[in-house]
Amino acid sequence: MKKLINISFATSLAVAAIILTSFVEGQHNTEVQKEKIDNTGNSGFAVVELFTSQGCSSCPPAEDLVAKVQEENIGKPVYILAFHVDYWNHQGWKDVFSDREFTKRQYQYASWLKTETVYTPQIVVNGKREFIGSQEATLNNALTTSLHATFPSSLSLNANLNSNKIKVQYQSKGADHNTSLQLALVQKVAQTTVKRGENAGRILSHVQIVRQIQSESVSSTGSGYAEILIPAGFDPKGWEVIGFLQNTNNGEIFAAAKQDFKVNI
Repeated sequence: MKKLINISFATSLAVAAIILTSFVEGQHNTEVQKEKIDNTGNSGFAVVELFTSQGCSSCPPAEDLVAKVQEENIGKPVYILAFHVDYWNHQGWKDVFSDREFTKRQYQYASWLKTETVYTPQIVVNGKREFIGSQEATLNNALTTSLHATFPSSLSLNANLNSNKIKVQYQSKGADHNTSLQLALVQKVAQTTVKRGENAGRILSHVQIVRQIQSESVSSTGSGYAEILIPAGFDPKGWEVIGFLQNTNNGEIFAAAKQDFKVNI
């Protein structure tokens, strides 16, 4: 009888081991399959808007940070837009890239995000999260979250240069009546020698400088054309168009794309 009990106990252990092994393998296969689904179905992206100024001594570290982030995320859907605001211009140095429209955009975010004031350097990611622009860990966390998110909408662009205009063809999905298409004309790199103000004597390097931005209504079909007037100093080899779909009620961005230029002569 004792022998039979031992055999039964051993048999039970063997069966339990088989069940446990099967369970672990099943869990592993499920995780592998889930990972494949997540990787192939991921439509995450990050639109990083930096509000900055050449007149602000706290801004160069933030501009260096977004330049670093851009270098580290080559090939990924990370879209950096540096908006140079104009409210520092009375402090002794006028930012050569500043524009009142960019200041208005920052104030619009203050309304959307319910912040008490505007400041530089400020970063807004995908229109729904803001923080001090030099906070590297916070920015990296925001990028990770955004790149692993999924969005039901999509956007593609095709930009062609004709005479003194840029003709942008767009194709979007998932846009509703509260959606606008924002088109930013971006100069990829520049340097400026600052002679006065808080950064006097410094040579500042800039990336992804927004030179102008315009809002377009999205057609009912989701596709259409928009035209951008070419500004002075434009060089198609060093500029690009970044577009994104934005909710006009709360500022949330839910699709983005960029396009270099094709020249038609």
